[in-house]
Amino acid sequence: MPDSLPATSSIGTAGWTIPRAVRDRFPESGSSLARYAARFTAAEINSSFHRPHRPAIYERWAASTPPDFRFAVKVPKTITHVRRLADVGDELDRFLGESAALGAKRRVLLVQLPPSAALEPPIATRFFEELRGRFDGEIACEPRHASWFAPEAGAMLAAAGVARVAADPARVPGAGEPGGWMGLVYYRLHGAPRTYYSAYEPPRLDDLARRLLESEVRGVPAWCIFDNTASGAATGDALGVLDRIAAATTR
Repeated sequence: MPDSLPATSSIGTAGWTIPRAVRDRFPESGSSLARYAARFTAAEINSSFHRPHRPAIYERWAASTPPDFRFAVKVPKTITHVRRLADVGDELDRFLGESAALGAKRRVLLVQLPPSAALEPPIATRFFEELRGRFDGEIACEPRHASWFAPEAGAMLAAAGVARVAADPARVPGAGEPGGWMGLVYYRLHGAPRTYYSAYEPPRLDDLARRLLESEVRGVPAWCIFDNTASGAATGDALGVLDRIAAATTR
């Protein structure tokens, strides 16, 4: 079982774009990532899902951020969508070798599965065993097929030390709540009602801040990543959660 991270919330976005609407809340100079990291302590690297990156790229990203910054890195689609977790040792070695250049800032691996990918226990169990044999950090899995939300699937993930993502919008019953290994909580907010575009209403941001604070009290590290980036809403939403947590902890 992996060791838990310090019980502090990691709040950020998929990528590190700074939209014009919130530009005044960030430093004026520096790279986009350096400016982003002046306000946030975490980011999710989604581009690794689409294409490989040279170690030098990961090194540059690590060097652009403060010592306490952390990254979640999305596992390539060749592993999750093309090979569907089967016979992926060579692809895992390549991906992990490249992203290792992040050093200690590579905190979480995100395994997002296609909606059509039903749970096949022998394949899934072997995959997570292979991944665990190569990586001792945190792993979060975002399945999107109903079969992954049965109690047996949750037990399999828990045994592998893999947290099940709490996703919004929830594609199937149970997908909006954390599951699997409960030593990590990982929220992914894709935007609702219009996926990837819609900003979240204040009550939803209030609820997220409350949940993150509750996780800290329980000593469970929690991630909250906004993926509603198509309209630039993600950064404002993430700042909104940060503001709520700051207000709650300074009362």
